[in-house]
Amino acid sequence: MRGSPGSRGYEDLPEAIPSTSGRERSGDSLYRPPEPGGPDARRCSTGIGADRTRLLDMLWDLQDTWRYVPEPVLADLAPKLGTTLLDLRETASFYHFFHDRYAGRHTIYLSTSVLAQQCDYDAVLATLERETGTLIGGVDPSGAFGLFETPCIGLSDQEPAMLVDSIPFTRLNSAKVTSIIAGLKAGHPAVELADPEIHDSRTVEYVDSLVESNLRLPGVVFFRPDPYPESFVERLLTRPPEEIVEILAESELRGRGGAGFSTGVKWRMVASAPGPERYVICNADEGEPGTFKDRVLLTRSPRQVLLGMIAAAYAVGARHGILYLRGEYSYLRDYLEQTFEEFRARGLLGTGIGGRAGFDFDLRVQRGAGAYVCGEESALLESCEGKRGTPRVKPPFPAQSGFLGLPTCIDNVETFAAAARVLEEGSRWFRAVGTEDSAGTRLLSVAGDVSWPGVYEIEWGTTLGEVLEHVGAPDAHAVQIGGPSGVLVAAAEARGRRIAFEDLPCNGALTIFDPTRDLVDITRQHLDFFVAESCGICVPCRAGNVELRDFVARLQAGRASRADFARALACADTVRRASRCGLGATSPKPLLSTVEAFPAAFEAKLVDERGPLLASYVEDEAVVPADVYRSVREGRR
Repeated sequence: MRGSPGSRGYEDLPEAIPSTSGRERSGDSLYRPPEPGGPDARRCSTGIGADRTRLLDMLWDLQDTWRYVPEPVLADLAPKLGTTLLDLRETASFYHFFHDRYAGRHTIYLSTSVLAQQCDYDAVLATLERETGTLIGGVDPSGAFGLFETPCIGLSDQEPAMLVDSIPFTRLNSAKVTSIIAGLKAGHPAVELADPEIHDSRTVEYVDSLVESNLRLPGVVFFRPDPYPESFVERLLTRPPEEIVEILAESELRGRGGAGFSTGVKWRMVASAPGPERYVICNADEGEPGTFKDRVLLTRSPRQVLLGMIAAAYAVGARHGILYLRGEYSYLRDYLEQTFEEFRARGLLGTGIGGRAGFDFDLRVQRGAGAYVCGEESALLESCEGKRGTPRVKPPFPAQSGFLGLPTCIDNVETFAAAARVLEEGSRWFRAVGTEDSAGTRLLSVAGDVSWPGVYEIEWGTTLGEVLEHVGAPDAHAVQIGGPSGVLVAAAEARGRRIAFEDLPCNGALTIFDPTRDLVDITRQHLDFFVAESCGICVPCRAGNVELRDFVARLQAGRASRADFARALACADTVRRASRCGLGATSPKPLLSTVEAFPAAFEAKLVDERGPLLASYVEDEAVVPADVYRSVREGRR
């Protein structure tokens, strides 16, 4: 059984764009996108009703059905949701995967990550443009193919990679791309090209046919056989909720999303916060370039993650939950929902869980739509409520006022899985692993110039040198710890340092570069990413990151002086201190940490100022021809 992309919600919406799950022919004739409106638009009834919190699901149904989000349909939908067309348009435009223009019967997103561009990226892009008949960012004349670029899609261990109609294709080269596009032109849907054996989309065999897990080193906390669900819940219910919270607090488990806040303390705050209801939300929106550990956990151990969420619901008194799944992982949705169905059938989700009257908890998958900032917990809450993913001002914190203003327990995939293991084995067992200040283990997504990219489970306190030996990186020159928002360190100087909260904290991404890589160019690419992913709500992040990116571009062009360098560093400090949320606070790190670890890479590119003009001044670019100036003033350009 294949999952139908447009099957959730707008059951009565006419299939203006033939579904890509059939075997229709996509390139036989010139294709023109429809113009929905009138009675067709008014037929937008939906099984999820007029629930604004489900707006992203509605937008996905429109995007999947029409291959864009038609404004006439939004105009019809707005009054049903008690809002305006402008509001819906503003929300839809925030997310990368929603288009306001026809995006092709087959919509292709090529990953532009740093690691992709260090592989066969240029050849892959050239082949895609040639075979689809469109340049990147456009749709071919027949309407068959829309070709777009997108940042990291959670496949850094198998780049170059792309999504075609939400189906991943990995380890691309020119020959493979040619074959894929030929298959699409012949009428084969993307899912059959990626999975010729036609596995059930609700099974792990289906997921494995699309993407390699590359689980290299399992440990004692993760990827062991899942706890038997009935026994786990039975033991859970033998303890009062307060005891569950105390076990987590005594284990010293800290959140694995990056901040490292005590999980037990967070659960206690949610349980004690006043409110008629509480929510549990799993943040599966790992968008940090280079990170993919949650993808592997959701594939190999979804039951362990779900048991952690059930334990949280029992401990804090929540009846409803959401698993917020990043849009790039849409191919996991049917598999995860099948896991939920299995638990419901076994009495482990729904009403009276484990036979305990009053213990009611159920959850749903919320599909994200391509916004890195939604990995920040308050932005994720806004997205779950059907809004733009704009970070909130804190306090109040989600534990006090979260989803719909109610106390909410938000943890990421790895944290919920670890919590389940703590409750299975005990707090002392967990504290015995790791270091005094960093209990347990850490999952690392390792990629780059290594022999064996993939996911590694290490004890906190393992040295960087030991990790480099495990992954096969004898020529490591620079190591990006924690993705672009983390730090870049010199491998030779940091081999003895420990992966731990007290030394080198890591949110799960470890990207290794050998001596051939241009670290200044990598810095620029990372700053490009933050410029594109800023929500734009605050000036320091919105404008400051552009300044930082432009400085590095001038440096590469040989037009940056020492004074420019000093101004850029001052700007970076302002962005770091004055930004509204964690994205802005960490966005200058690609520049700051690379300068700290490899100052010579920047010093070598600086030029001397001569005379009163800045080194960045270029006369041909500064002088605007009179005819251009007039046309701008008259509104013709």
